[in-house]
Amino acid sequence: MRTLDVHKTIDDARFNRFHWTVLLWCALIIIFDGYDLIIYGVVLPKLMAEWQLSPLEAGALGSYALFGMMFGALFFGPLSDKIGRRKTIMICVLIFSGMTFLNGYARNPWEFGICRFIAGLGIGGVMPNVVALMTEYSPKRIRSTLVAIMFSGYSVGGMLSAFIGMTLIPVYGWQPVFWIAGIPLLLLPLIWKFLPESVGFLVQAGRNEEAAKMLSRVEPSYVPQPGDRFHMPTGKGKSVPLVSLFTEGRLVSTLMFWLSFFCCLLMVYALGSWLPKLMNQAGYPLGSSLSFLLVLNFGAIFGAIGGGWVADRFHLRRVITLMFVVAAVSISLLGIKSSMFVLYLLVAVAGACTIGTQILLYAYVAQFYPLASRSTGIGWASGVGRLGAILGPVLGGTLLAAGLELHMNFLAFAIPGAIAGLAISMVGRSAVHGPDEEKNLAFAAETGKMELD
Repeated sequence: MRTLDVHKTIDDARFNRFHWTVLLWCALIIIFDGYDLIIYGVVLPKLMAEWQLSPLEAGALGSYALFGMMFGALFFGPLSDKIGRRKTIMICVLIFSGMTFLNGYARNPWEFGICRFIAGLGIGGVMPNVVALMTEYSPKRIRSTLVAIMFSGYSVGGMLSAFIGMTLIPVYGWQPVFWIAGIPLLLLPLIWKFLPESVGFLVQAGRNEEAAKMLSRVEPSYVPQPGDRFHMPTGKGKSVPLVSLFTEGRLVSTLMFWLSFFCCLLMVYALGSWLPKLMNQAGYPLGSSLSFLLVLNFGAIFGAIGGGWVADRFHLRRVITLMFVVAAVSISLLGIKSSMFVLYLLVAVAGACTIGTQILLYAYVAQFYPLASRSTGIGWASGVGRLGAILGPVLGGTLLAAGLELHMNFLAFAIPGAIAGLAISMVGRSAVHGPDEEKNLAFAAETGKMELD
């Protein structure tokens, strides 16, 4: 009878075909997720003209999906610990893809808002689960990079949304942009077949035979034998996962994660919802203003992958803090009259250091908490952060309605970046780790290469 250390097996595994499969399907799901989320900013100028929406009404309408995302993240994150990540992910894909497709048939803002809210439940629920799944199966030496590559699919989805909007809206109107979102429904059977279940869930559920087969795919040199037992420290204690986010020295770190998520998502959704409209109001035609949204998400890909690569060699906390500072500076400079080249460069940097940093934040949270509370930690950080996402479109609409100068709007969007940088710099500084806590958090501390003061 053998006892296998599951964490060590995954940590030391060489990147192989199995990892490619996990990366491919998780990234593909995030692409769909990003497309469905960014789509509102693409159609916003058209909706405001067609339904005669005021900036405040448009901002409120944009927040409906974000309300749904908040509840989705809070509900579906912990749910996956009970029914498994694969089932939860498929439920979320069904919800957000199906409801976004129906959004194309909305006849008024009320119907549109209901569809967006329900779609938001799935959009918010899928994020913490794919991040947790990718984190769990990634080899230690490239974990942050793989999570960043996977999550950059969000920006690819945003780029597709902007590109398809630029192509279809002038000819066919805004509805077909939503109908295209139904494509993932056709892929659900393939997701069920190829997306692996969490090995942690299999071990905790006593499904050791399935866990053994999964680990043999992670590390082909492992050959399962009858009676194999699996050692997998989860950090699970007497408290429920939610309570554990605040115990054993994690209180301040958890609150700082929540604050940084709030500020980062406020910037992301303020820019994602209002950048085309602000540029359109500044004198750029609709097609040109949508290109700024394209560049914003293009920059995010480089920010996420480049930041993940650097984070695997340095500390995630330091990298994220620096990126937030750069985000604040670049966004504040967007309101200054510049050449098109400089504007595009600033928008790309803003995308790299807002959307890209948000991706690294997910990776940091996933690596900070022990396995037993990982989905809960990601789900609650994401859920509380959705309050910032909700405020982002509303803030943009309020500023636009106030008739402020362009540079004042962007300055207001930049301030949260400075606050987020300060918050994330404090993560880990309050933790006091005893022997048991050191053992429980060994996996998270190693993979995140965190500097616990």
